[in-house]
Amino acid sequence: SLKSVAQVMLADLGTRIFYTQHGSFDTHSGEPISHAKLWDEVSSAIGDFYDDLNEHGRERDAAILVFSEFGRRIRDNGSGTDHGSGGVAFLISGAVRGGMYGEYPSLKPEDQLEGDLHFNNDFRSTYSTILEQWLQLDAPSIVNGQFEQFPIFRE
Repeated sequence: SLKSVAQVMLADLGTRIFYTQHGSFDTHSGEPISHAKLWDEVSSAIGDFYDDLNEHGRERDAAILVFSEFGRRIRDNGSGTDHGSGGVAFLISGAVRGGMYGEYPSLKPEDQLEGDLHFNNDFRSTYSTILEQWLQLDAPSIVNGQFEQFPIFRE
C-alpha cells in the first residue's frame, strides 16, 4: 500500500523506486460505475501518500508516476469499450512543473488510429525524462534509444 511506501520512504532506508498497482481497470463494460470507484480509490491513496510526504516536508523528494498500459477505444462496443491506443500518465511531485506535456488527442475520424485516439508522444519520452532528470541514469541504454525529454522537473 502507499501508506507502507510512505513509511519506508520517510525512514530513509535508501530505496529509490517503489512499485504498486491497483485494479483491475481491465473492464469492458459498465465503465462509468466501475472506473469511478477505482479512480476514487486510486486518488484517495495518492492523496493520503502525498499528504504524508507534505506533512514531513518531503513532497519534493518523491515523484509519483501513475500510468496505464493501455488506452480505451473511442466507440462503445454495446456495453463498454475495448482496449485502444493512447494511454494516460500522471507525474505528481512538489518537484514537478505542473501542466500537460503533449496535446489533447483529436476525436476527428480522420485523425484516429483505426478507431482509437492517436497518441502524440512516445511513453519512452516520459520514461527517459524520469530516468535522466530524476534518477540520473542513462536512459538510452534502458529504453533502447534516444527520445525527446520534457521540461518536467523544477531546477
